[in-house]
Amino acid sequence: MDELSPQSLIKGSLEIFSLPDIYFQIAEMIADPRYTAIDLGNVIAKDPGLSIRLLKIVNSSFYGFQAKVDTISRAITIVGVEDLKNLVLATSVIDKFSKISVELVDMTDFWMSSVRCGVVAKLLAKKSSVLHCERLFLAGLLHDIGSLVMYNKIPAESQEILQAANYDRQIVAVIEQQVLGFTHADIGFELIKSWGLPESLFEAVGCHLEPELSLVHRLDAHLLNLAFRLTNSLQQGMLLEEMLSEFTDEYLQLMRLDRSMIAEVVELTDDEFSQVFELMMPSKRFH
Repeated sequence: MDELSPQSLIKGSLEIFSLPDIYFQIAEMIADPRYTAIDLGNVIAKDPGLSIRLLKIVNSSFYGFQAKVDTISRAITIVGVEDLKNLVLATSVIDKFSKISVELVDMTDFWMSSVRCGVVAKLLAKKSSVLHCERLFLAGLLHDIGSLVMYNKIPAESQEILQAANYDRQIVAVIEQQVLGFTHADIGFELIKSWGLPESLFEAVGCHLEPELSLVHRLDAHLLNLAFRLTNSLQQGMLLEEMLSEFTDEYLQLMRLDRSMIAEVVELTDDEFSQVFELMMPSKRFH
């Protein structure tokens, strides 16, 4: 067990856990001013599944545009290149990891939980007046990605840990630390970093269990921690009053939030989640 580390788990599986070429191609084109929205649209159009889902997302109330958007290049102009990159990343990751066939996890449940956490994180960030709050959706979506690496690479140990924690996500990390010496959050940190994604993203994911350890992007880490805790509580059927009593005033003040704001977020979550989940999922992937 000693030789195991987050780095070694990822290093030995770069092929399985790498992002598709189209994501890096788009990221490079966005960084190069010679390329236009039409050029980007032409690249995305080579992937019909991705094209359809991006147009669906842009035309949904998630973005709330009045006129129908019917071309990728128009979608890029409206949404902006950073959001486009995030959407391509999100759909690419779901495609990539949905192919992992393991008995440890129901992939539909996994992505339902991840998308819900993303929606909650984005809504909390909005309430907290965070600029470009879409990045918190991505952080929420990816917060548990390290678990998939574990299920794939060390299934027997993962099974033992899940059973010992009685499948409670908040206890799972404690047992991972005891058994392995690291957690799925540490693996998520290393994986997202290996993809060359922004520090705000891999630090938030890496510190979402202990946001006080965050060095630079403390607000993102705290918002993600709150989103994770709320998602977990919602899934366990906890009452709102019970949920809110778990959070101290000091903790909420760090995020410029109060209990009434959180109650509003919880109220908005179901509607937004059901739309986004349908949009993000590749059709027929889980049937």
